[in-house]
Amino acid sequence: MTQIARWFTALTLTLLLAGCGVVPITGRQQLNLVSDAEISAASAQQYNQFIRRANVDNRSPQGQQTLRVAQRIAQATDNYLRNNGYDQIAQATRWEFNFVRDRQVNAFCMPGGKIVVYSGLLQATRPTDDELAAVIAHEVSHAVAKHANERISREMLTQLGGQVLTGMVGSQSAALGGILQQVYPIGSQLLVSLPYGRKQEYEADKIGMVFMAMAGYDPAAAVTLWQKMAQQGQKSPEFLSTHPSDQNRIRAIQEFLPEARQYYRGPGVMSQGPKLQIKSLDKSMRQDRRQVSSQLRDNGSTSSAKKQDGGGFHYEPVSR
Repeated sequence: MTQIARWFTALTLTLLLAGCGVVPITGRQQLNLVSDAEISAASAQQYNQFIRRANVDNRSPQGQQTLRVAQRIAQATDNYLRNNGYDQIAQATRWEFNFVRDRQVNAFCMPGGKIVVYSGLLQATRPTDDELAAVIAHEVSHAVAKHANERISREMLTQLGGQVLTGMVGSQSAALGGILQQVYPIGSQLLVSLPYGRKQEYEADKIGMVFMAMAGYDPAAAVTLWQKMAQQGQKSPEFLSTHPSDQNRIRAIQEFLPEARQYYRGPGVMSQGPKLQIKSLDKSMRQDRRQVSSQLRDNGSTSSAKKQDGGGFHYEPVSR
């Protein structure tokens, strides 16, 4: 091993240890090298550009349904975070939800809690409030679990490795700016975002089921929602493009349903979530840190951006 390789390995392990965070509810350790303030500021700028061009329709019946459900999910999520020692995440997240007129069967979340639901998704599934809650809680879970921070951190470390080995190390802010331009560029009509990995999608499904149950929505609706999505068949909706296969996803949701229903007290009834991480989730995520370490040592491959579309109502929690 050359001296540069040894130095890079030491740097990798140092960053891995210094930049580890813990995902709420699952307890999974993750790599986070980017501060909430940095990533939220960068994503908010591009999100605002998108919203100015988007056909936002929050006053329509479907828009009102979306915002009504979103408000309950945001309230339940905020309550959980503040009651379980995650005040930092709660304070760094400023929920904003928008219903956008677009034929795409899609919804997306940007760092900092900026979430958009497309009319195409509602037209394709005709969701009940519970089924819509499954979509929104899933996107909320991506924000709470800092999945975008995690993915961008991996990209940063990969780029940093290349720069170190060629003697071209730049500042973190410059590296972040370059990566965000790559993974969140604004086109004439589309916002392009870095896709989440399948492990993150499964994690968001399960955390989302807990959040929707806490908000008074039946987590069993997550099953019927994805059954409806699976019926899209050859249409290949954009919402599924980077997600696990339909049947695998439905099976995983069904397996987790008994645990999620422990936090469901009935329609419209808010409840307290789990005080500790859920063991079944933690077990399934336990090897993630080892995989990250291995990827960093190997200076893993970069991910290509996938097309997604992307968030209007502001949720401000009651001061405590």
